[in-house]
Parts: sequence; structure tokens; C-alpha cells
Amino acid sequence: MAAVRRWSGAVLVVLTVILIGTTATDAERRVRNTHTLSVTATAYCDGGETRSGTLAKSGIVAAEPQVLPLGTTVRVAGLRSRRPQVFTVADTGAAVKGKVIDIFIRDCARARTFGRRRVQVTILDLP
Repeated sequence: MAAVRRWSGAVLVVLTVILIGTTATDAERRVRNTHTLSVTATAYCDGGETRSGTLAKSGIVAAEPQVLPLGTTVRVAGLRSRRPQVFTVADTGAAVKGKVIDIFIRDCARARTFGRRRVQVTILDLP
């Protein structure tokens, strides 16, 4: 019985080392891959199907795929809200070239008054 307890303890230690090592490696990888860009933000309200095949909805932005590939999750700071907001890149657009994001806003009046703003985009997750 004592041998089983020692063996179980050894397995627990090995598993803990493996799990902690993996977690630390994943955390380091995420920190290394986090990148912040200064971009111009605009807004659009035309609903319908996005380039990724989903319907346009809140939380969606359009971007040039060479800058922010479809499926990328980003945090945008510098909007009028106090807190940064998280979006998913699910669309592209003819006017979205270079370091530009186009944020979907359902209300067309609000989208028109949004204008052009400089914002900070932090890449949280790449596809």
C-alpha cells in the first residue's frame, strides 16, 4: 500500500511539472505574440453576410487580411467607451486597406457620426 502511495505521489509530481511547464510555455507564447498597432477606425452599418460567412453583428470588424487575418481576435482601445472592447475580424472591404479597421455598428446614424479615429489594436489571438 505504501508503494502505491509513493508511486501515486510521483505521478502527481510529474503531472504537475508537465502541466505547469506547458502552462508557462503557452503563457510565454501568448505574451510574445501579443502585438499592438496604431490604426484608423471607421464604422459601417451594412448588414448581411461577412467575408467569413457569418452575418454582420456587434463585435465584428473588417480589416485587410494581410494586416489582420480573418478570425483574429483584437482588443480596441481609444473608442469613446472607457474600456477597450474586444472584436473578431470577420470581414474585409474595398475601402479597408492597410492599418484600418471598419467596426460594424447596427445603427446607421451612429455609424455615420463615428467618423475616423486613431485607436490602438492589440492582437489577442490569431486564427
